Amino acid sequence: MESVEIEAVGSATGVHVKLPNADFLLILGSKGYIMCGYLNMATAEKKGDAAAMVTGVSSFADVLAAKIAAVSSKGKELGITEGMTGKDALVILS
Repeated sequence: MESVEIEAVGSATGVHVKLPNADFLLILGSKGYIMCGYLNMATAEKKGDAAAMVTGVSSFADVLAAKIAAVSSKGKELGITEGMTGKDALVILS
């Protein structure tokens, strides 16, 4: 775990786990999280989480620069949309 600095809001908590074939990445804000493709959007939806997903990432910088590929209903209610950057989504989630 490490701190991920976001200019507009301060810092968020990042979780980075190196797995055999790819990296697992998650950045937690106070209202929800941005996850890599290893996590399941259907489960986030079922649990009522505000979640956004990015794919093809291997670092926190990649997560912040990547375009959001999927958003839970709760995330959409907060204003997150597919295509926005992970950084913009994290500002909303923080």
